Parts: sequence; C-alpha cells; structure tokens
Amino acid sequence: MRKKILQIAVTAGIGLLSVACSRLDMQDQPKYKPQRPSDFFADGRSERPPVPGTVARGALDVDEAYYTAKGADGKDIDYFPIAVDRDLLLRGQQRFDIYCSPCHGRIGNGMGMIVRRGFKQPPSYHTDRLRNAPVGHFFDVMTNGYGAMLNYAAQVSVRDRWAIAAYIRALQYAENANVNDLPAEARNQIPPPGREITPDSVYEPLAPPDPDFNNFPNVPATPAGVPGVHGAGAAPSNQPERQ
Repeated sequence: MRKKILQIAVTAGIGLLSVACSRLDMQDQPKYKPQRPSDFFADGRSERPPVPGTVARGALDVDEAYYTAKGADGKDIDYFPIAVDRDLLLRGQQRFDIYCSPCHGRIGNGMGMIVRRGFKQPPSYHTDRLRNAPVGHFFDVMTNGYGAMLNYAAQVSVRDRWAIAAYIRALQYAENANVNDLPAEARNQIPPPGREITPDSVYEPLAPPDPDFNNFPNVPATPAGVPGVHGAGAAPSNQPERQ
C-alpha cells in the first residue's frame, strides 16, 4: 500500500512538472524583444522600418514659429503665427486669469495675490522692456520658464499660450491707450474725472485695503495670525509659535 501511494505521488509530480514547462502565457511566448536580432528578415533586425512617408498623428510639428516662437535665426518672433480675434483674446483672458494672475495680477502689474502674501514679485508687463519685447518672448517664457517662474508647457496648450500672449499684448495696450482711440459707446462707459471708483468697477488696486499690508511691497505682507513670522500679519506675541 505504501509503495502504491509513493508511485502515485511521483506520477503526479512528473505531471505537474511537465505542465509547468509547457506554459505559454504572456511571460513565456514566442516574441521578439526590442533591439534583438532576427533571422527571419533579410536585414537581420526584428524591428520593421516604417512605411516611407509615415508620420505619427499629431507629431508633425513643422511650423517652427507656431510651436517654438522662434524664427529661422533662432530669435523670438515678433508676430502671431495664428489669427488673433475676439474669441482668441477671450480665451487668453480666461487662461491668464487661471494660470498667470496669481503672480502677475489681473492687470499684469506683477501684484498678484500670492505676491501680496510675500512671494517674489515678477516684473510688470507695463515696463518699457516688456512692452518692447517680441511677442515670442512671452510664449517662450510660458514654454520653458524664466527665473523663478516654472514652465507651463504641460498645463497650457500651444494655442492657449498664444492666446495668453495676445491677451498680454491687450493688457499692455490698454495700460497706455488713448481714450480717443475708443469707439463712442466705450468712451461713454469711462468714469468722468473725480468720480469715485466703486467695487463694481472693472478696477484692481495696486494693493488691497488690508491692515496686513504695511508699506507693501517694500515690506512683504503675511496673512494675519500666521505663527513664526515677523512684521505685518505675525501671530500675536501672546500666542505660542509652532515649532
């Protein structure tokens, strides 16, 4: 009886071993791995060259000006490679308010909300240097970053970057526009001299009326009650600071 049980166990073991050796699942199947040779094709390579003229869909970035904002000389272009219309400007305003205004401010003066809370202030778009900068400069900064600013290529599409650049140009023009350049209906909406600016007006002050802001931007501002800081917004002295 004992001999018979041993015989059955040996037979079962051999059967399991044979099954394990013959498995042809995804980890053990006839296939070629990348860069491995092949004797099936005349050129000895397992990879097949693409059909002549094949281009990956969406990857033919031949318009260098549109995708890089650079000209043939490698310098920033000073023209828009796409049509600029009202829809593009409205799209640029929306994207600007989302991605740019926290630092640059809604009017592009470099006084965004996080700057008002102590972050490094970016330059105003209304300086002579940036008013005279080619429009490709703004696209390049959004694409590759500049100084303390990280790149936004992953967050903002190519077309949206041009839309933002167009809106920046609109902000720059608005800051230095002549009132006589406006149509009559637009001129009628401008408050007359001496009229008080109301909260409903399209207006953004350089610094908000907030007691935390003392001589801003010369003295960085900090929200009230923040522990471990000094100056405006510091936690009251009777409260323990967090370690």
